[in-house]
Amino acid sequence: MKGGNISRRRFLQKTSIMAAGTAAGVLAAAGGAAGGSERSPVTKTLCFNENMEYRRLGKTGLWISAVCLGGHWKRVNVMNQDFEKNRREVVSRCMEVGINYIDACWDNEVMAYSKALKGRRDKMYLALSHGAKEPRNEEFRTAQKLLESLDELLRDSGQDYTDLWRITCHEPGGMHSFNTSCEIVEALEKAKKQGKARFVGFSSHDRRWIKFMIEYYPAIDVVLFPYTAKSKEMPQESIFDALKKCDVGAFGIKPFASNSLFQGTSAPDDPKAQEDDRRARLAIRYILCNPHIIPIPGLISVHQVDNVARAVKERRELDSAEARQLNRLMDRTWARLPANYQWLKNWEYV
Repeated sequence: MKGGNISRRRFLQKTSIMAAGTAAGVLAAAGGAAGGSERSPVTKTLCFNENMEYRRLGKTGLWISAVCLGGHWKRVNVMNQDFEKNRREVVSRCMEVGINYIDACWDNEVMAYSKALKGRRDKMYLALSHGAKEPRNEEFRTAQKLLESLDELLRDSGQDYTDLWRITCHEPGGMHSFNTSCEIVEALEKAKKQGKARFVGFSSHDRRWIKFMIEYYPAIDVVLFPYTAKSKEMPQESIFDALKKCDVGAFGIKPFASNSLFQGTSAPDDPKAQEDDRRARLAIRYILCNPHIIPIPGLISVHQVDNVARAVKERRELDSAEARQLNRLMDRTWARLPANYQWLKNWEYV
């Protein structure tokens, strides 16, 4: 161990073992674990808890909890407590309930979760991105500059590697040239070859570009895109067609429509807290009905961790009354989206 992290050498050994186990993971996904009495790849995953559901993250072969910890911590200021203590407690509770993946897409998030994982980095999957120094910034649209950004982030956060380098791509949609796409993929491939990233991918709000990247570049392991409780799979030309065809894993961002789903402030003593908990569980249950997506809500308290874990255990399919309630809630959510989140309406069909 080095500074609480797995060494590069151990990382390479771990990746080789994971690659060899991918075929067994496919069997387990189909309902049969390989090896008779041997533990299945699912039960060998990090933070395994029998009360949590796990989903195979495409060709990575990783088994990821059905709900994960998004990097954002909006509204955390509603609680009067030490921020670093809060993050460590939230991460600890995630581990206890079986949540095993953290998605950190800005440098401040990477620093915060690196601290929260100090001494136990090998107990949880951590994805990272340096959003301000990636293709949103015109200066960082070459493989060289992207790799420099990754090196800086790993160094400053005290990490030897990341489980997933998920480059944060330019918004709004349609802004990336083919040349930029090639530079992005070159950087991802080099990071993986150099042992800096076990797996690679990107996040984007551009549906057509995501589909193109999945189908054109075999190097892409994972993608991230918006998926709310109003999202539906397109009957034709869906991103999910490409995901299944190319065996690419997917995380859903903004599952609560940037908190527009809720009435209250998220404070523990808010009079709307119980109703907002119910809404959160309805949304998670709806999203999990799609077996090819893993939602990653930002969670600001141990209570919120427990609430999403409870949603995973509840009956999956909504009954007719619940479906009507959720439809009404999402119509109201759409009506009160802030100006800078109107683009979410473009993700009703995925």
